[in-house]
Amino acid sequence: MTVLPRTIDNWISGHARFTPDKPAIVFEGSTLTYAQLLAQVDQTASVLAGKFGLKRGERIGYYGMNSPEVFVLLFAAARLGLILVPFNWRLAVPELQFIASDCAPRLLVVDGRFEELVPDIVEGLADCEIVSIADAHDRWPLLSDLRQASEPVVPWHAATSDPLLIVYTSGTTGAPKGAVLTQDAMRCNAMMAQHAYDMTAHDHVLNVLPLFHVGGLAIQPLPALSLGATVILHEKFIPDLAVRSLSEDGITLINVVPTVLQAMVQTEGWTAADLKSLRAVSIGSTDVPTELIETVHRRAIPLVQIYGATETGPIAIYQRIDAAFDTVGSIGRTGLYCETRLVDEAGQDVADGDNGEIWVRGQNTLTGYWNNDEATKANIVDGWFRTGDVAQRDADGNFWFADRIKHVIISGGENIYAAELERVLRSHPEIRELSIVGRQDDRWGEVPVAVVVRKDTALTSQEVLAVYDGQLARFKHPKDVVFVDALPRNAMGKVLVDAVRQMAAAGSG
Repeated sequence: MTVLPRTIDNWISGHARFTPDKPAIVFEGSTLTYAQLLAQVDQTASVLAGKFGLKRGERIGYYGMNSPEVFVLLFAAARLGLILVPFNWRLAVPELQFIASDCAPRLLVVDGRFEELVPDIVEGLADCEIVSIADAHDRWPLLSDLRQASEPVVPWHAATSDPLLIVYTSGTTGAPKGAVLTQDAMRCNAMMAQHAYDMTAHDHVLNVLPLFHVGGLAIQPLPALSLGATVILHEKFIPDLAVRSLSEDGITLINVVPTVLQAMVQTEGWTAADLKSLRAVSIGSTDVPTELIETVHRRAIPLVQIYGATETGPIAIYQRIDAAFDTVGSIGRTGLYCETRLVDEAGQDVADGDNGEIWVRGQNTLTGYWNNDEATKANIVDGWFRTGDVAQRDADGNFWFADRIKHVIISGGENIYAAELERVLRSHPEIRELSIVGRQDDRWGEVPVAVVVRKDTALTSQEVLAVYDGQLARFKHPKDVVFVDALPRNAMGKVLVDAVRQMAAAGSG
């Protein structure tokens, strides 16, 4: 008897057998049950294999805002051995042109609101077919007409080791790279998420993060669907709507990034929001300010830090719910189904308490970068993915984030970690946002510079620098302050460090 591989679309078929009428995805006032989700996956697989003739290993692009369609396409791709490439709709046309030319999709499914941009994006891709809808208000399901007209096709069976996703890195420095993640990576990631949150089929997960990012797609929604839980999906993040959903939709779990959480806690509705069902708030993507953590903890809700990267699926290190209050500021411990190391510049393991680069190995990590062997060889060493992030590990196995290697400022031969300086400066009440970067210096090589968005224009450089007195060693203190109107950020809210360095080099702007 031949045992068929259990590709992850079997998550949906299994739950459709046991709980067919249970809501799988709730979106824009509509509910998709597990039985309905399975029917759409079945029909879509038939369309992709039959009408479009897509073959194992070929790519499907999705260019649109959050929609259940992303999950339908993902599970249909899993069944057929296809690769889904979510396009970041916030990017400019030249950036999307790069991604399209790099991954060369055979099919691009596009939200009608972006349809006019598509010819420029796919220019030069002769084999790329476009499926879109004309009416921007009829947002989903995009493939409904094709599904109704499709003939049943018996799909071939994919392998769990097949690539399933190409997710392009945010590109804060240089061109984005397409991280290739397999079905096994998604399964491993889901198991670690379930462990981090004690996730069950009874959970109601709210997702407001973009699904073109692996954090929005895979930290909570995919693990929830693998268990038969319910995902409440918002088309995009609107702070007031997100807070209202926490109160009204019985939300038990939500994953955010610091900029999203900050916007939520600043809404008028946050203080009065009924959060009795909320078991935990999950946060990741960048260094998390302690005061933001404490804002959530004051509501008696654990804030769980998740650490990882696009290339790690993304979960690699995490706090569990029961550790959140006792290890505030820690990014957690090594995930249940992966390995980590902290290494020095020579690739040697460092002792507890010393700074080292985080390396990750496991089924959750990428197999490589699409069409980029040079980047693959540079970032994967003997199966270990080099994250480029620096951390310390304490004697209990908890990790404490230090900084990005690229953000380390080397001044007079001493390493200065920008994140450490930023944590101190965040305490100033008249600073709206800030970033610490290095500026070239003839004497010291580099010196730290604070690039600051102030609430009150009367705030002076001297007042900013005075915050460091008695807080950090003198050699670490910023040597200058540059005031700007706003910090440049990418689509996920991460500060574009190269652009900030240019601001620091140019002086006040």
